[in-house]
Amino acid sequence: MATIIIMIVSPRPQLLLNNNKLLFAELATFHQFNDKSLVNHSLVSRPSVSNNTHPTLVKSSSSSRVPSSFLIVQRSRGNNSTKSSLVLNVNHTYYTYETKTGKQASARENNPVTSILNNDFNIALVAPTFTAAAYDNSFYNFYKSYANTPTGRNVTGNLNLLSKRIGNQDVRTADFAMLRLIKNIKLINPHSNITLLTDASVDNGSIFTKNRKNNVYDIVILGHQEYVTQQEYNNLKKFVVNGGTMIILDGNVFFAQVRYDKQTQTVTLVKGHWWAFNGKSAWKSVAERWKQETSQWIGSNYLCYQCISRFTNDPFGYRPHEEQYVTNHNDTIVLNYSAAITNHLIHIKPVIATYELNYQKGKVIALGIYSDDIISNTKFDKFFDSLLLKYAPKVAVE
Repeated sequence: MATIIIMIVSPRPQLLLNNNKLLFAELATFHQFNDKSLVNHSLVSRPSVSNNTHPTLVKSSSSSRVPSSFLIVQRSRGNNSTKSSLVLNVNHTYYTYETKTGKQASARENNPVTSILNNDFNIALVAPTFTAAAYDNSFYNFYKSYANTPTGRNVTGNLNLLSKRIGNQDVRTADFAMLRLIKNIKLINPHSNITLLTDASVDNGSIFTKNRKNNVYDIVILGHQEYVTQQEYNNLKKFVVNGGTMIILDGNVFFAQVRYDKQTQTVTLVKGHWWAFNGKSAWKSVAERWKQETSQWIGSNYLCYQCISRFTNDPFGYRPHEEQYVTNHNDTIVLNYSAAITNHLIHIKPVIATYELNYQKGKVIALGIYSDDIISNTKFDKFFDSLLLKYAPKVAVE
């Protein structure tokens, strides 16, 4: 038997259904009531011995003191389905199943990426929930309304737009690319623990052990983390300093600082994206919040929205969107996309590239492009697999 732990820690879990059919083999949600007990309302897909690729859904309900989360495993297919069982624990949710044998097991072991991920790696994917909330009829409505505000003038109207409670839709939006990543590149593996965290999880130090001295995960994968708290920013930096490997999927990361209220699950702009807000008034301010510091340990900075006309080296059919440009001479270029610039306001020749940067004991790998746009592209999946193959063996948390 093999055990896989895949917990999505989310304040508001949601069902991942397509035409009322599960995208994966099993999905269970746990809802909290009155902050005391947790009631399990789960949809469990039982593998079928037929050729039906959409397993039957069975709804069950029980009570258990387990964390609010839901778990995902690979969808079973036809006669090759394996016998499955769900095991609940006081502190964790586990999904146990029998691994396949014979040709299937041999094929899996011969897959170089799978063999690397068989080495008990702990991988965390961080869903950008703070950013999703900012885009949800909130911050950007304010930016648009006061775009022509001169420097030095305080704005006191419509300040409610600079705070947003993280809702169901925000979580769904933030989770989407990460879940596709898990599915498309087959990160789910009997010997690897994959956890989908939120920004709030990183903010409260969930990527560290209880004493906050050591990393819990070998690899942390970020998406569009445009808006982060100061604590989240510091924690991610510490993760790399400690020896962790951080992979950044998207451009436009760490652009603005927000404040997070755990009680109300609300994010509020602090500084960045050309604005600053103290709770009483807002005024024009810096664009990128930690520009110099980010260049030092991340190795790049945000360029601008659709400033690239085209990429002359474009193996993925990627269209310009939001990209990072290389700003650290210690960066090692893995793939240069050879960007062509048409924006007359840009007086530099930016290098848009996938690169790696060694920082203290750890490493940052940034894709440089907005990978969410091509997350289901087969060529991109293979490229990302090659990055895991290259870097995963070199990371280990003591």
